[in-house]
Amino acid sequence: MEKSKNLAFIIMAMTAQGEGISGCDRIAIEFCKRWSKKYPVTIVLWQEGLAMYQRHKVQGSNIRFMTVNIKPWKKLGFFVNYMATILSACVFALHAKIKNDSSTIVYSASEFWMDSLPGVILKLRFPKITWVATWFQTAPNPLKGFKEGERVLSYRLHALVYWLVQLPVKPLIKKWADFVLVNNEEERKQFLDMGKSKKAIVVLGAVNLKEIESWKSKFGNLPKVYDGVFQGRFHPQKGVVELIDIWKLVVKERPGAKLALIGDGPLMENVKLKVQSAKLEKNIKLTGYLFDGEEKYKIFSQSKVVLHPSFYDSGGMASLEAMAFGLPAVGFNLASYKSYYPKGMVKVPLNNLSAFAKAILNFLNDQKLYSKIANQAKVMISQNWSWDSRAEEVLNYINH
Repeated sequence: MEKSKNLAFIIMAMTAQGEGISGCDRIAIEFCKRWSKKYPVTIVLWQEGLAMYQRHKVQGSNIRFMTVNIKPWKKLGFFVNYMATILSACVFALHAKIKNDSSTIVYSASEFWMDSLPGVILKLRFPKITWVATWFQTAPNPLKGFKEGERVLSYRLHALVYWLVQLPVKPLIKKWADFVLVNNEEERKQFLDMGKSKKAIVVLGAVNLKEIESWKSKFGNLPKVYDGVFQGRFHPQKGVVELIDIWKLVVKERPGAKLALIGDGPLMENVKLKVQSAKLEKNIKLTGYLFDGEEKYKIFSQSKVVLHPSFYDSGGMASLEAMAFGLPAVGFNLASYKSYYPKGMVKVPLNNLSAFAKAILNFLNDQKLYSKIANQAKVMISQNWSWDSRAEEVLNYINH
């Protein structure tokens, strides 16, 4: 990572909150850790965001947190708290004093208003700065909901809210952003003009390869306890509720099959009720959200297959981490997986739960197939899926 300019980063991370972590938060956190090794990084967030960044060990002499106090508003409910984060972020942008120069990099951690609107305001106030916007997932068509193809649970209301939130942001990014980071080649099409001028940058996911390899060298291969493992937010797009139906089909063939579900989110209660109604309490373990480290890595090492049952996804980094442990993956055949999972994943037809279950059973019953796809996964991850590489790629684009 060459230091050709005296860069200074301002990271708008007001969306960061809660015990779990979204993909955009993960990317921002990993970039902050690496960019701060060379340059000063100021991170603008609120109390819950600060707690998240500290849990993930974002620290160092080049890191400065600017914490906006909106905690009192949280007591008044989600909507009031949400609006308070937007207004507070905009007030920060209206009063901030920054150097009006291209070496000042304003990075919006998400396309949500509390991260993107401050980027617009700062760009209008200081036109010479470099604003790097992000657009890691296009909201689904609200008439279709969170699905590609068919799906019984489409969550159209959630999709409508997401679509409405994004609607005014895209034209602002197109007009004022110097760069926009997107998740895959399909998402780049949302910004065709910026793509032609090489200002729309595809940022694929990554994993902490050094940390994982260090853990594996210390603990080695552990005995297998779980036939399958899932990691991700319990969110409408992730297919975690349908995964219970899939696992019920697996258990029908293999009564002792065990599944570990790593994560948390708005559908946690739905998942618990589904597990109970399916009478799979002995077959499914709910771990809650787990940070990177020994507890989660132990589960990956003790698992056989990683499951990625998203019905709508712009990429998804969750399974990549498990694949670094040599686990083959099963997922639906989504368009974005051409970029994210070219190898190491068996893709089944959309919404075909029985085909998904069969693919899992094929891995569990066919050692030759298992070894072939597991090796593909391990090789693919080892080649170009480290956060060090991703952070340097993006820096080279915006600092050319």
